[in-house]
Amino acid sequence: MPCIAVCRNIISPTMKLRTKYILFVAILHLAALVLTYCIFTDNKILFIVSEAVIFVSILLSWQLYTEMIRPLKLLMRGTEAIKDKDFTIKFRVTGKYEMDQLIDVYNNMIDELRMERTRQEQQHLFLEKLVFTSPTGILILDYDQSIQQVNPKALQLLGLEEEDLLRKSLDDIAHPVLQAILLLQSGQSTTLTLNGPATYKLQKSHFIDRGFPRHFVMIEELTTEILLAEKKTYGKVIRMMAHEVNNTIGPVNSILQSTLQSQLHSEMLTNALRVAMERNNNLELFMRNFADLVRIPAPDRKIIDLARLVKNVIDLMRLRAGERKILFQIAAAGPAPSGPAASATAASATAANGRPTASPDAGQPLAPLLISADPQQMEQVLINIIKNAMEAIEAEGEIVILLHLAHPKQLIIRDTGKGISGEIESHLFSPFYSTKRDGQGVGLTVIKEILLNHHFDFSLRTLSPGVTEFRIVLE
Repeated sequence: MPCIAVCRNIISPTMKLRTKYILFVAILHLAALVLTYCIFTDNKILFIVSEAVIFVSILLSWQLYTEMIRPLKLLMRGTEAIKDKDFTIKFRVTGKYEMDQLIDVYNNMIDELRMERTRQEQQHLFLEKLVFTSPTGILILDYDQSIQQVNPKALQLLGLEEEDLLRKSLDDIAHPVLQAILLLQSGQSTTLTLNGPATYKLQKSHFIDRGFPRHFVMIEELTTEILLAEKKTYGKVIRMMAHEVNNTIGPVNSILQSTLQSQLHSEMLTNALRVAMERNNNLELFMRNFADLVRIPAPDRKIIDLARLVKNVIDLMRLRAGERKILFQIAAAGPAPSGPAASATAASATAANGRPTASPDAGQPLAPLLISADPQQMEQVLINIIKNAMEAIEAEGEIVILLHLAHPKQLIIRDTGKGISGEIESHLFSPFYSTKRDGQGVGLTVIKEILLNHHFDFSLRTLSPGVTEFRIVLE
């Protein structure tokens, strides 16, 4: 028992196989030498023969050692190469059957691993390129719902920079699109309309990465398709209605006019006929407003001074605004002009709480804001926006107009009206949608058509109670 314990202490489990083999052969042959010496001391011939046999045994043991260790060394080298992800190392055949079998298996495995690695790298590069150049915005999330990767289209649609998104959780980013993504489950999709004409389709899905699900989101802008479909639909309906109404109003008015000229009726009937003709004329005007909507021509762009155009529209609306005690304020923000216009560009027209404050009077000179646009169409846009702002002010109030001269050039019109509720906000630019009792919903639709034809971005939102803003980016 003590001998066994000693042997166990000598032969450690962590000892290499090569060391164990050499130790075993050395002990075995040393014991054989001692025994032959003790047994054949008196017989020299047998002693020499036994020594020769032991010598041959040592040679065979060494040859066996080399044939056993070489495959193990090859396996170790191959294992190190695989550990280092080096799939280019292959071994040559040696002419020995067992060794060549092992080498063939290893070489085939290395070829398969190299091909698989190449295939995966190609697929990864293809997917990276596909994500990067995709016309659909793509967000790839990590396991903890933080953004790991975002493509350029998503940055464009969200209006954010890459550093604003990467490695940040969706909960930490105050953006309406990202907040809507949080509410989606994997496999669900929804459409989202922000203030302005922008409409997005959001679709959330997942893939398995290292045994765990990871989500990704596709953001697709549907604005152009929806607008074209809407315009095609309502244009067809309006043309059909206008055709039928005009075909009816003309003959009816002719009959009424002939009846009025016949002098064969009482005063009451005359008044009734005149009311009917006025109603027909109003109906014709009503239909003409709709018909004009589908006949908006492409903009005839010229270099115009938007500041001068704004002042002309204010002069046009000033009398009507004065009757309702509505004040106009106009200011420019950006590089201050020299001379008498300097005072007009000094101050922003909003306080820290977002409410409009006093700004230079509309009669003071302003620095020119030169843009490329159709003057008649832009004038119509300004008239409609200011008219809507005036109608939103229930009592006395003010309308502040800001001209941003620096890049990007912008026009901002703020009013102190009752504001826009969240329920109404998503329908603002829908065709013929109106909250007014006698409204046709044409004004905002005309504004949208003209600004989209000019490729100007725009939005309409209530910033805070009593502050509603229409913003147009003029570049």
